[in-house]
Amino acid sequence: METYPKPPFPKQHQSLPGSFQDMDPVPDHGESSWVGHGRLKGMVALITGGDSGIGRAVAIAYAREGADVALSWLNETKDAADTADLVRKAGRKCLSIGGDISDPDHCRKLVEDVVSNFGRIDILVNNAGHQKLFDRIEDISDEEWRKTFAVNMDAVFYITKAAVPHMARGGSIINTASINSDVPNPKLLAYATTKGAIQNFTAGLAQLLADSGIRVNAVAPGPVWTPLIPGSFSPDEVAEFGKNYPLKRPAQPVELASAYVMLAEPMSSYLTGATIPVTGGKPML
Repeated sequence: METYPKPPFPKQHQSLPGSFQDMDPVPDHGESSWVGHGRLKGMVALITGGDSGIGRAVAIAYAREGADVALSWLNETKDAADTADLVRKAGRKCLSIGGDISDPDHCRKLVEDVVSNFGRIDILVNNAGHQKLFDRIEDISDEEWRKTFAVNMDAVFYITKAAVPHMARGGSIINTASINSDVPNPKLLAYATTKGAIQNFTAGLAQLLADSGIRVNAVAPGPVWTPLIPGSFSPDEVAEFGKNYPLKRPAQPVELASAYVMLAEPMSSYLTGATIPVTGGKPML
């Protein structure tokens, strides 16, 4: 069993969206550990936030399981290039697209580009996220509230709406929720609210698309060692991140990848409308 570092971590800070390459310790996305078994052979996946964190881990796993991958990312050029390189080294095609998914026109163009290159979408992973911490509701500006919803929730709607016409029976939509969907951190009020909305959207959309044979599920992570952490927490909070969970540490991104593979693979044909908690032992409500 892999032994991962536990707090205290070195105190550190980055500007959002941040880079995994500048984190200490550098997260494990499965670069050396994920061995594929062809579970997604011949499929096409679009992953938002695919440059780093959970999205990078999912991209590596999907490629090594046989899928071609389209990566959506904001402006993290080096991280995205490194992830795309790993996808191609796995013998799969990779389309890498930068841009701001808070813009609905970009969301639609993103899907158009993927379909133009691959002809279809079999797996859609809505994973990109934005968060900031605030001690008081008065400190959350209108602009920050809207940005959090635009990235975390509105983009999920726009991208999914554009992608569904290009998905056939057996397709899978996987949304990244959070333990904050059910157990909100009060300092993450805007973020937690969007994650609750994502969980509700997932359950409703699963019913709406059931007749079409497209499955819709969510993964709800607990604390995960990604660039969002040094980008949004104080250095002191980063140092102690994850210590209050049963495993006494945050997850490494690779530890989330198996849930996304399971939800995408054709053998999970009856699994829809579910939220899979990956929380290190802390129960969701």
